[in-house]
Amino acid sequence: MTDVQYPLGPMPQPLTLTPPERAAAIQAIRALPAELRVAVAGQPEALLDTPYRDGGWTVRQVVHHLADSHMNAVVRLKLALTEDSPTVKPYEEGEWAELPDMRLPLDPSLSLLDGLHTRWAALLEALTPGQWAREWTHPAQGRSFTVATLAAMYAWHGRHHLAHIRRVTG
Repeated sequence: MTDVQYPLGPMPQPLTLTPPERAAAIQAIRALPAELRVAVAGQPEALLDTPYRDGGWTVRQVVHHLADSHMNAVVRLKLALTEDSPTVKPYEEGEWAELPDMRLPLDPSLSLLDGLHTRWAALLEALTPGQWAREWTHPAQGRSFTVATLAAMYAWHGRHHLAHIRRVTG
């Protein structure tokens, strides 16, 4: 039986990616906004306000969370590319999911994801092999990751939440 909370299994955290794995991560990041739009197109408001599991976020919260999370990811990427082993700032995603903007229509977050993911994919495509190995530290996890790790984690993250949304929207 599929795990409803983690339908794709645990988040990958590889320190390195092969060129084909990099390309796959970039493609997943590039494709997410369009895939999200298809998954939520024409859905009634009541369905958008349905949690994907007991105690889970609603479809609406998941879409807005993706915008919040992926904005943070791009900032983390840019910090890793421009600073020596930066420590990133964590945020309380559960508390962010309860803020009033999470009740907005989906279009502001879908539009944000369109532009953000276009820029993100273009930046990742332009990286040199050495840039993929640049490190950053997440203080809550107490360890360092690479730019490659970030790409793999967020390619997974988009697909993970898309699976949650599709569970509700079909």
